[in-house]
This record gives sequence, structure tokens and C-alpha cells, in this order.
Amino acid sequence: MNQRFKSIYYPFAVDEKIGRLTEESDYSTHVEQLIKQVLFTNPGERVNRPDFGCGLRRMVFAPNSDVAANFTEITVLQALEKWLAPLIRVDEVKVKAVEELLEVRIIYTLLTRQERRYLNLEVTL
Repeated sequence: MNQRFKSIYYPFAVDEKIGRLTEESDYSTHVEQLIKQVLFTNPGERVNRPDFGCGLRRMVFAPNSDVAANFTEITVLQALEKWLAPLIRVDEVKVKAVEELLEVRIIYTLLTRQERRYLNLEVTL
């Protein structure tokens, strides 16, 4: 089952060798890029989808507490389930607030491959 896959790389970049948008040919990397788009896009940022995104960067400015971390976990989980449900199943989201840093750990399963993946992000001011 070696199917060819191509998508536009995120963040957008131009491949200087061929003068076109850079492409991504690995499906699991593509899905990881989609997750990052959901997490780092603020609601209201996309004109045609004003409710798209999670706004994770804004959460860095929330009070540093367990309550804020729990709220962020729920926000991340809901956004991923809403926008990427056909592609992934979110198994776990853990958020830890450490001073001006948010540590986000996501465990998810790629539905097409039944492959468990991990994504660890650190979001700072």
C-alpha cells in the first residue's frame, strides 16, 4: 500500500529550485502540519472560517495556573476534534504552564493507518 501523497507544505514556502510552492509528500508530517495550523490559528483570523482555530498562542497570556492549563487542554481537544476528526483521533492532551511557557503534549492516532503519534510543543511569549 505505497500510495503517493502530496500536499502544500506548511508554513508556506517557495522551493527556489523549481519556483513553486514547497510540497509535503509524507502523510504523517502533513497531518502534523494540519494540527499546528489548528493550534496556532486564532479564531477570527480566517475570513471564510471565523471559528477555525484554537488560538494557543493567546493562552500564554492567561494566568499561570492549573485552571488555565486545564482550560487550554479542553480548548485544544475540542478544536482538534472539531477540525480534524476525519483524520485523527485525539487520545490525550496534556498542558502544563511553566512561567511564560506552555508545554503541550498531544497523543493522537492517524485513522487511515491506525498509527499512534505524539506531538510535543512549547509555546512561549
